[in-house]
Amino acid sequence: MAAADPGAELQEEATCSICTELFTDPVTLGCGHSFCLSCLATYKASEDLNKHCPECRKKFVLGKSLKPNMRLANMVEIVKRMQIARQDPDTGSQCEEHGERLQLFCETDGELLCVVCRESRAHRAHRVTPVTEAEQEYKMELLDWLCLLRGERKYILESKLQEEEKDHTLRNKMRAEKQKITPDIEELHQLLRDKEQTLHKRLEEMEKTNTMEENTNISKLSNQITSLNALITDLEKKCEGPAWDILKDIRSTLDRCKKVTFESPESEIKKRKEREIVNIWKPEEEIKKYKVTVTLDPDTAHPELLLSEGGRRVTWTDTRQPLPDTPKRLTSYEPCVLGSEGFTSGRHYWEVQLLQEEGWTVGVAAESVERKGQITWSPKGGVWAVEREEGDGQYWALTSPETPLSPCAKPLKLGMYLDYEEGSLFLHNADSMELLYTFPETAFKERLFPLFCLFCPGLGLRMV
Repeated sequence: MAAADPGAELQEEATCSICTELFTDPVTLGCGHSFCLSCLATYKASEDLNKHCPECRKKFVLGKSLKPNMRLANMVEIVKRMQIARQDPDTGSQCEEHGERLQLFCETDGELLCVVCRESRAHRAHRVTPVTEAEQEYKMELLDWLCLLRGERKYILESKLQEEEKDHTLRNKMRAEKQKITPDIEELHQLLRDKEQTLHKRLEEMEKTNTMEENTNISKLSNQITSLNALITDLEKKCEGPAWDILKDIRSTLDRCKKVTFESPESEIKKRKEREIVNIWKPEEEIKKYKVTVTLDPDTAHPELLLSEGGRRVTWTDTRQPLPDTPKRLTSYEPCVLGSEGFTSGRHYWEVQLLQEEGWTVGVAAESVERKGQITWSPKGGVWAVEREEGDGQYWALTSPETPLSPCAKPLKLGMYLDYEEGSLFLHNADSMELLYTFPETAFKERLFPLFCLFCPGLGLRMV
């Protein structure tokens, strides 16, 4: 039996079993088998999170059990040099028209020339250099691009792995939140069982949305890696080949390199999703233990607002009362009043009965809120509130710009839950416990007061 070709055996050992090509950036799993880093990332994206070695099927975790195999990478380079040495050095080195060796390069047209072509009218006035000089010049430029593109590929691969790890971590957080929610709700009555279904549905919707966004990010990164792999392979072949291969179509090759663009994944989506998981709405029994009694401060009431004795009810009279214009009083265009007690720490919950369906604003205001001029109705102006317009009855969260709300039922009683340290404010329908709006986390830095505003004469609010 004839002895096996050692060169063929060496090439087989230097070949990735996934892409069946020579290894690119080879890495070794804990089981000892090696693969291209990009092939392994693509293989992982096509499977579920629990991975198995494509050869021995042992489990591995991408990003933790991978080790760069420098010896194998060196062996791949040796195989590439052997392949080049086997090629006919004269292939493609002769002019097809004149049969002479292609020893010159036309800088103007970017073409290889023989001495006869050089004297032709087509190239006589052009700048022509020897092939050896042109080879060195363009090879250095190609090597610079090769170095840059390899670095970009490494960055994108790392970004892809980070996105996958974030997705895995986020799924674990969602599972942990489900485990926290379920035992508590099992102890409650049918009302809380209905809430459990709502909460789980919201978590599932969040998980579906997150999965779609992650798949989009991972797909974009995979497409970029595929394009980069193809371009890098072309550049590697050119750099390792003879001069005429390097200079052939050099202009179009460089144009391809310059047109490469890269997009970073939008990590901000992950931060927003994590906040949504943390800010999942709380059961009624949990928030009501922080209930406080809110009374209205007559020293802050707009002159057209009439407060009941004890400060538990407010009505807009449309008649300006002769009240002293003190620094605390709100005399802006909108008739407003603040609560008597402000909050600088802790958790607080209070409710207000809406004595009319529309024409009101309810929330909290910072102590520094504008009291004499026009109020800026947004967190930037020190106001966190929701309102219902008069006329069309549209509900709005007073953000910048305003956020439209679509509650399932018209709330007749609003509940407000403030967590000062967490920097969050929840407003909900106190009868159905439907969450109307959650303001994004804010680093509160001053005293906050309950805020109430009326738009129409004869309308009113009552503290519960």
